[in-house]
Amino acid sequence: MTTQETWTVGQVAAEVGVSIRTLHHYDEIGLVVPGGRSLAGYRLYTPADLARLRHVVVYRRLGFGLEEIAALLHQDADVVGHLRRQRASVTDRIGQLHELTRLIDAALEDEMNDNQVSTEEMRRIFGDDFDDDYAVEAEQRWGDTEAWTQSRERAAGYTAQQWQQVKDEQDDLNARFVAAMREGRAPDSATGTELAEEARQQICRWFYDCPREMHAAIAQMYVTDPRFTKTYEDIAPGLAQYVHDAVVANAARG
Repeated sequence: MTTQETWTVGQVAAEVGVSIRTLHHYDEIGLVVPGGRSLAGYRLYTPADLARLRHVVVYRRLGFGLEEIAALLHQDADVVGHLRRQRASVTDRIGQLHELTRLIDAALEDEMNDNQVSTEEMRRIFGDDFDDDYAVEAEQRWGDTEAWTQSRERAAGYTAQQWQQVKDEQDDLNARFVAAMREGRAPDSATGTELAEEARQQICRWFYDCPREMHAAIAQMYVTDPRFTKTYEDIAPGLAQYVHDAVVANAARG
């Protein structure tokens, strides 16, 4: 046996990726016993020892106990047999990990989607007038703005209960707009502008930062876009113009 055909404990530890202490333990229990010794009495591993150690390392990583490994190595010295058995174990473990990954992904998706509200649920909350096309059109108009990004990020996390709260607040505010209009309070009166400011704050609270000037620009759609006009007119005739005027008056206050 020449020096080139053997390896020291330190060399083997570095080569296989185990500690020197582990190699000493394997030697003590007879699992991997070095086949040679140096003149000074140090352990020297032969190619056969190294091959056996590699089998031990693979079996350990597959979760086998040391006694099980000893039995496996004892009953079958055929290298091909060991490799086939190890491959079968690895393949089985991969299948288990794939299934575990699938289950984790499914659980993660469920958790992440927990707050997402379906179109049907939104229609139940906001009525049959709710239309996904509004969101598509809004993105086309304002998709590159900071307000749109902010609104999308906030709304994406809202639950059905939170959307119901948004709807309830809108309904309450609209009812007070109607009451002010029917009581003859001018849109630019203290009542009208206070309601407009409350509407603006509702947008800021739920969706995006909305300065008064932006709010006034949005209010233009209440009287120029038939869909928005209809939404207010279905609540009370003249409401679209009244809310528009109150918002513009509130914006003029600076």
